[in-house]
Amino acid sequence: MTKQIAMIATAIMTTLLALVALWQFRIVVLYVLISLVLAATFRPVSRSETRHNLGTRSILVLQYVVGFAVTVLLIFIVGKYLVGDFQQLAQKLSAQSIWTLPPRLQGGMFQQLFEKWVPTPDKLFAAVTTRDVVLPTILGITQSVGGVLSGFIVILFLSVYWSINQNHFERLWLSLLPAERRKRARYIWRTIEHDLGAYTRSELIQSLLAVLLLGIGYWLLGSPYPALMAVTGAVAWLIPVAGAVLALILPLLLGLLSSPQLSVWTVLYTLAVLSALQVWVEPRLFKLKSDNPILTFVILLAMANAFGLIGIIVSPPVSVICQILWRLLVSDRMAAEIPAPEDVQPIDLKEQRARLQDAIEQIEGTPPPIVASTMERLNELLDKAEPILREIQPKETPDIFRS
Repeated sequence: MTKQIAMIATAIMTTLLALVALWQFRIVVLYVLISLVLAATFRPVSRSETRHNLGTRSILVLQYVVGFAVTVLLIFIVGKYLVGDFQQLAQKLSAQSIWTLPPRLQGGMFQQLFEKWVPTPDKLFAAVTTRDVVLPTILGITQSVGGVLSGFIVILFLSVYWSINQNHFERLWLSLLPAERRKRARYIWRTIEHDLGAYTRSELIQSLLAVLLLGIGYWLLGSPYPALMAVTGAVAWLIPVAGAVLALILPLLLGLLSSPQLSVWTVLYTLAVLSALQVWVEPRLFKLKSDNPILTFVILLAMANAFGLIGIIVSPPVSVICQILWRLLVSDRMAAEIPAPEDVQPIDLKEQRARLQDAIEQIEGTPPPIVASTMERLNELLDKAEPILREIQPKETPDIFRS
């Protein structure tokens, strides 16, 4: 008894110490996780069980170089238009003292409530651009951007290392497990890596399509801030559960600065683009067998509170990993424990019907009409089901000694 208590206490203390160590090195753990996700994203070209040769490693490095160059180019192009939209929006907010509401909403209770609870554009701009708000915000953004850039460089090199030394890394951590569990662990690891890479590629492609379609559509509709609205909508779309609502708020508010008609058209166009991505694009790229957006949203809130911007970036892949592990370790095992149809012995319905008929005949007097009609219906159903029952009946094992 004392030995069992000591073993339980040792296990609990070891678990707590491991959690404390993970918390102390949480940034390192996040960097490693992001690097593994990035490596899984670029993995399909070189997915092989054999050792990577020089050509495969060259292709991997070329992939990362091209991906990094394309990312920097897109950030430069989009950032150029974003700066112009921000400047134009600042001038508009500082000079406008009213919101432009639709004619049907003007002069009523809605306008009174709107003017009471929502500050005018110039007051909102003055409140945002005060010294107490601007300087801490700029300092925080600068520190965040610097941390993200330095972390991105570390993640990039780690990802290249994981991609080149994939087999060595797998052999290392699989050697820590018992021999009978290595095959199962390898299968789970490869499944998570494959699905996680597909999910990341799907989200990246959807974001690029959202920025492109929303930006072109807003520009054709005559919006003065197409780049700002497109980037905001694409980023908000990545947030689970509440992403679609957040993506519609900015077009609605910015449209009210110029004309109500533009606000309505931009909101409808945003809804149409996001619906098309959800219905047609996402299922063709990647679809979880059991997607749980509520779990993703809860993980996002927790990790955003603990890690800030990096936690927001990592939370969707963490949710995907949790859902894949649940499917592989719990759902599939529970489904495997359900006996197959060929293992289930079918009930002899004819014998049950004969027993029921004998019980009815033993009833004194004439049976109620409902009993007679039920038996007639039962006989009809058994006659229709007899061919199917004959097919699923277990076949007798032939006796080789029978003449």
